[in-house]
Amino acid sequence: MSDPIKHECGLVFIRLRKPLEFYQEKYGSALYGIRKLQLLMAKQLNRGQDGAGIGIVKLNPNFGQRYLARKRSNAKNAVAEIFEEVMDGYKKLDQTKVRDVDWLKSNFPYAGELLLGHLRYGTHGSNSIENIHPFLRQNNWMSRNLVIAGNYNVTNLDEMFELLIQLGQQPKEKSDNVTMLEKIGHFLDEENSRLLHELRKEEKDNRVIADKIKEKLDIAAILENSFRHIDGGYNMAGMIGDGNAFVTRDPWGIRPSYYYVDDEVFVVASERPAIMTAFNVEMEDIRELTPGNAIIVRRSGAIEEVQIRTERERRSCSFERIYFSRGSDANIHQERKQLGRHLSKDILRKLDHDVKNAVFSYVPNTAATAFYGVIDGLHRFLDSHKFDEIQKLGKDITPEKLKNILNIRIRREKILVKDVKMRTFITQDEDREDMVGHVYDVTYGVSKPNDTIVVVDDSIVRGTTLKTSILRILDRLGPKRVIVASSAPIIKYPDCYGIDMSRMNEFIAFRAVLSLLKKTGQESKLKEVYDECKRQLKLPDEEVRNAVQDLYALFSDEALSKEIAALVTPPDMKAEVEIVYQSVENLHKSCPKHKGDWYFTGNYPTPGGMRVVNRSFIYFMEGKKSRAY
Repeated sequence: MSDPIKHECGLVFIRLRKPLEFYQEKYGSALYGIRKLQLLMAKQLNRGQDGAGIGIVKLNPNFGQRYLARKRSNAKNAVAEIFEEVMDGYKKLDQTKVRDVDWLKSNFPYAGELLLGHLRYGTHGSNSIENIHPFLRQNNWMSRNLVIAGNYNVTNLDEMFELLIQLGQQPKEKSDNVTMLEKIGHFLDEENSRLLHELRKEEKDNRVIADKIKEKLDIAAILENSFRHIDGGYNMAGMIGDGNAFVTRDPWGIRPSYYYVDDEVFVVASERPAIMTAFNVEMEDIRELTPGNAIIVRRSGAIEEVQIRTERERRSCSFERIYFSRGSDANIHQERKQLGRHLSKDILRKLDHDVKNAVFSYVPNTAATAFYGVIDGLHRFLDSHKFDEIQKLGKDITPEKLKNILNIRIRREKILVKDVKMRTFITQDEDREDMVGHVYDVTYGVSKPNDTIVVVDDSIVRGTTLKTSILRILDRLGPKRVIVASSAPIIKYPDCYGIDMSRMNEFIAFRAVLSLLKKTGQESKLKEVYDECKRQLKLPDEEVRNAVQDLYALFSDEALSKEIAALVTPPDMKAEVEIVYQSVENLHKSCPKHKGDWYFTGNYPTPGGMRVVNRSFIYFMEGKKSRAY
């Protein structure tokens, strides 16, 4: 994605299923868990670089011993900083204490059996340490302590906030994180109170009652009550101070969640390859958490997957497949190549199938896999073309003619190279735009004057980098034409399930609609849609729809593509610019199990999504810069 957007978050949860002595003996360290946590977080750094945090819970501590620890950082290299600080204290211990598991369990804060890690991309609010996961709700009763972290956004936050107030709470702030922590915490408290009342009928010893509560907590019921009215996407993990834990996923499967379990460990991560690498296991050993389900991890080590909410039509985020998740997942790798293969047909039509006078490349590096798919598709065409040309020769075939046909090649080059060090020198002064324009370097000598340069991109969000940098640089090579090919369809609508794309006027596609409305004398449609969006917000969930679709319906995707190309073309550019987008149909063919496409189609899986897009348009019309959820 040449226009970077902040997105997603990364989640890791580990439950060691053996005593720490086991890992000391087998793997040479009682800190086996913390080392695996570090590796899993490092393997998911792509999911969050604004901050990181870890939480640890110890099983069966002695009275007066610390059994819950947390460390967070909003530093530039947050993960490295956290684990350097953790291990710094460990390295200062003498070998007698390092080998003494009982001493470590009692005295070293991070020697625990339950470990939770989080990587943050801030979609809203400041990047203060208070906004970094995990979040902690403390109590003097072990079974009332709660630690949560996740990859989620609540789209009906106003409603959930009001529910907390009706319960008698006084939330310290209005945010997804506080709301979820207090909502789960409320029902955790209620379950504790219910058990306390029930057990006191048969038992007078409070210590015995406390132990029985730890064993009897109905975590499934707590989660059912907590998530019953939540609208949004989520992959969330929670640890209770007594050693019980859970991981739960939204009923539409919007956010990804994978897990692996054996007799030594239970582990959850946002991305499957992270688990495969960290534990050296095969892809078929890893399972996907069923949408709407939760995995309950009892303090005994027993593990059970249960249904918390009714599974809905699966709408897994297709952007995970196009761009966000690492391409080292075998399925994602193949899906991205398939996106490229489908895109190659549209590129060939734009070229009028003239591959002799075209050179192919990609930007940024994450578009490489889709680019390989484009090249595969081009080679298929070229093989067929050569076959036809040879057949046409018939009896006139000669070695020279045959050689000329066989020598036709697809010219693929690394044209654009990102100069990461340039970012160090980019300031906020009046020369910033010129500096940004030089973040990419160009490889000279790979293009002829009459060539068409085809550049494959993951997706085009704002178009800013294209206009200020990429297209200007490509124009230096003197091509006749530049085609930017997006492996994603046209991004038309905001996201509200974990990706920071919430303001309408940030999308180049929306700006293209505004331009076309002006050119065609249809600007009055803006007021019509504005009024309709306000009406939609008053409707019940089952009736609300995306009124902004009415604007996009006025123009074809082809017309939008042409207008977008005109908007991103620098005024002094000599080469002609065209943009080719993936079709939604081919997106679904390429990623058949991941049909979350609301940013392209406006078909949101939840009523909250419909309200967000309508509110986002209202904010645009009213000149508000606030996030719409």
